[in-house]
Amino acid sequence: MKPFKRKLIYFCISLILIINFDVAFAQKAKVVSSYMPVNQDVTFEQIKADRMKVKAERAKEHKDLLNARYDLTKKTSPDVFMSGGKPIPVGPTAKLKGVTWADLDKLSPEQIKSKDIFPYKPLPFADHAEGGMLFPPMITDSLPRLVRFDLDFDLPEHILPDRAPPIYLTTRPDLGDVSKGRLITIDNYYEIFNGLLNPKQLEGLRLLVTQFPQQQFNATEDRRTDRPSLGVACFDCHVNGHTNGANHLVGDMRPQEFRHRIETTSLRGVSIQRLFGSQRGLKTVEDFTEFEQRAAYFDGDHVTAAKKGVNVLDRGTQVHFMAEFQAILDFPPAPKLNIYGELDKTKASPAELQGEAIFNGKGRCAECHPAPYYTDNSMHDLKAVRFYEQEMANGMMMAHDGRIKTFPLRGIKDSPPYLHDGRCFTLEDVVEFFNLVQELRLTAPEKANLVAFMRAL
Repeated sequence: MKPFKRKLIYFCISLILIINFDVAFAQKAKVVSSYMPVNQDVTFEQIKADRMKVKAERAKEHKDLLNARYDLTKKTSPDVFMSGGKPIPVGPTAKLKGVTWADLDKLSPEQIKSKDIFPYKPLPFADHAEGGMLFPPMITDSLPRLVRFDLDFDLPEHILPDRAPPIYLTTRPDLGDVSKGRLITIDNYYEIFNGLLNPKQLEGLRLLVTQFPQQQFNATEDRRTDRPSLGVACFDCHVNGHTNGANHLVGDMRPQEFRHRIETTSLRGVSIQRLFGSQRGLKTVEDFTEFEQRAAYFDGDHVTAAKKGVNVLDRGTQVHFMAEFQAILDFPPAPKLNIYGELDKTKASPAELQGEAIFNGKGRCAECHPAPYYTDNSMHDLKAVRFYEQEMANGMMMAHDGRIKTFPLRGIKDSPPYLHDGRCFTLEDVVEFFNLVQELRLTAPEKANLVAFMRAL
């Protein structure tokens, strides 16, 4: 065989091998996409079976992480209660590694980071690679349609809000709790509110308790419910216009490991707020209501929304009516506050008054949480990443939190767990977190007084 022909044959063989290798590699390589699969090539039974195979292992990994970070023993106050009568949880619950809170307070952020002893790292979702809406048993016991076959709720009930929180209306403060301990649903909203609301508000409430398709709760083969579902209602998470601690992942980040766990926020006092959505790019509750239905319900993927049954609400009527009802949801009564939202010195205890002084002074809390509603309607970057390494934790990358919204502190004792991802289970944990992040060097009595003040708001 001539040398030229031999070289040509070798070249062709090599080219074929290279092409075959590239094809095989491409088939094995993981494609990272912003989109979820639209057309499923497997059945519901196969999808469920695959999810159930990993359920126990993922649940154990997450439980181990929670137990490593927190003391989940039930500890509640014997004399301080939420507005609905549930004892508030007490802490701090975060576990320390070989140091005391006093020791930790003396260290710089760099020292805490190098020793890997920061007690309030970002909290991953129960199965971060999976995500989706997840509801606590205290709500699924009443509404079994919200049970997911593949995931169990991860936080104990004693650190969650009331099961059926009171409802206070700005239009009828004389009525006190309008719900009277009842969970407001499509079955009872009319009989409870007919005659108390105007027709637009009543229609808005009807829409807030009406189920609409959502990513995990719908009729498609990739749902996470045994039976096809009509979806979820706004008040399934924002129960009674407040919150029940249901959580999910924000829809506006990719890839999956960088998405943040997010706790359901209260709708109480929503009329005084001006920033909405996980990135706070929405300026009105109408914007947020419309955004939720069009994209957020579907993990921020509008492509799959049509398949699952997206419900596009009419802005001028339906969205407006829903917003009109939400605008009259009031904060719970705070009998120790005067007309300026400050403590009435004739009603407050010495500890509460001292806590208020710390709040406005050494604690620098009032710079972001000014009275009367204790929010500046702005966003702030706490730069908590100064205290911990960016690393994977059960499928979540513990990266920067970025700017987070200043939530109102009125009625704050009713809304555990705290922070945007719920990593602080009690008000004591909140104080310890901000004491470290702001490098305040508060003493133990100052921390206790600060908690006492916040309980009075």
